[in-house]
Amino acid sequence: MIHLQMRKVLSCLALAVSAIVIWSCGPDEPLTPVDPAPTAITLSPESSSLGEGAAEVSLSVTAPTRPVVSGVPGWISLVDGTFNKYQITYVLKVSANTAYEPRSATITVSSGTLSKSVTISQKAAEKPEGGGEEEIDITTTLVTAKPTDQAKALYGYLYGQYGKKVISSIMADVNWNHREADKVFSATGKYPAMNCYDFIHIYVPSDNNWINYNDLKPVTEWAEAGGIVSLMWHFNVPVTKDTQPGLDGSGVTCSPDKTTFRAKNALTSGTWENKWFYGQMDKVVEVLLALQGKGIAAVWRPFHEAAGNATYKQQASWTTSWFWWGYDGAEVYRKIWKAMFDYFASKGVNNLIWVWTTQNYNGDPSKYDQDTAWYPGDQYVDIVARDLYGMDAAANQREFSEIQKTYPKKMVALGECGKDGDKAFASIPAVWSAGAKWSWFMPWYGSNMPDTAWWKSAMSNPNVISRSDVKY
Repeated sequence: MIHLQMRKVLSCLALAVSAIVIWSCGPDEPLTPVDPAPTAITLSPESSSLGEGAAEVSLSVTAPTRPVVSGVPGWISLVDGTFNKYQITYVLKVSANTAYEPRSATITVSSGTLSKSVTISQKAAEKPEGGGEEEIDITTTLVTAKPTDQAKALYGYLYGQYGKKVISSIMADVNWNHREADKVFSATGKYPAMNCYDFIHIYVPSDNNWINYNDLKPVTEWAEAGGIVSLMWHFNVPVTKDTQPGLDGSGVTCSPDKTTFRAKNALTSGTWENKWFYGQMDKVVEVLLALQGKGIAAVWRPFHEAAGNATYKQQASWTTSWFWWGYDGAEVYRKIWKAMFDYFASKGVNNLIWVWTTQNYNGDPSKYDQDTAWYPGDQYVDIVARDLYGMDAAANQREFSEIQKTYPKKMVALGECGKDGDKAFASIPAVWSAGAKWSWFMPWYGSNMPDTAWWKSAMSNPNVISRSDVKY
């Protein structure tokens, strides 16, 4: 009994001593901790210089309250730690810098009215030699004046692979989706590296019940899985000035022989063509800026195949451009391209890699002249593409060499490819072995889509990049 009472006394004494150790106060003072809160923020390290490869930086912070971190760019991901006794450690995961210029970020740590910054800088990737058999000097910077870090990184990745490997790609079946890419995965066990989405139905009134371009999920989930995003635009126009597009997609066309819309009027203020041209661009800009806000850069291929049949050496009634944007001739076409380029820049769209599609029909130089008159100019184009269907490996090599010689400062891509009726397109291993070192290849969907055997041959080839291979 006495022993139990002694234990109670000792316990009480221990609690009292503990209270004295932890708290110090006068008779009329509030309780305050012996270890007071810091009066400034301290960071370790205050700066970090990294090589071009992926890296991690541990950032130790001491602050009076749990800090708030801001200014983290898209190429750095922040992993939170646990705030304990005024201290917290963050892990900054830095992606590899595949662009050809250094980059840096100033990240700010704030606690109440206090703040302090840490600078993370990273070296540029080394420029690869070569890029094909011809002596070429591919431009290493984008034509966009203020490209996003993501756009620079994507272009740097394309540049780094050029002439070494070819990037697999596929065209979505018109709408905002990646179903065709899913089919390739089911057949081969691999996804194409790039998926191309079309703004073809951007004109449809917003109250339709079948497509919503402001729903970014079909694009963001592709990018989040590591895929490259490509965008193009079959820019539809009303059949007449008074035609209202239907909720089902009716009342519009791309074909100049089916509309009174004329490209030469699109840049003249006050015309119905001008109102439609800029109104539709505003819709696309809204989506592009939303993607940019999510850190997504894209390969952008507008106004494709402008010349159509217009460069046929023996002119006839049918030797015209087959899209309205090329129908009024090369000079008007160049103005249309530049107008879009400048308008997007004025709206702050900086996440695009601009791709122009050269088209002397299906690559037959014996019958068609080159369409160099339609070329917007080096300052408006990042990459030059060609669309070929039903072509063998030798024809691919001939086309690739011709385009690379004509545009030596630009990478060259196979913008579209596939079957031409019953005529198959050459296998990608054969095309590559023949010397057609396209940046990427992109089969069309539907009846033009190559068969499963073609895809298995392509996706199993060591020279072909699939989605799981993409690193930038």
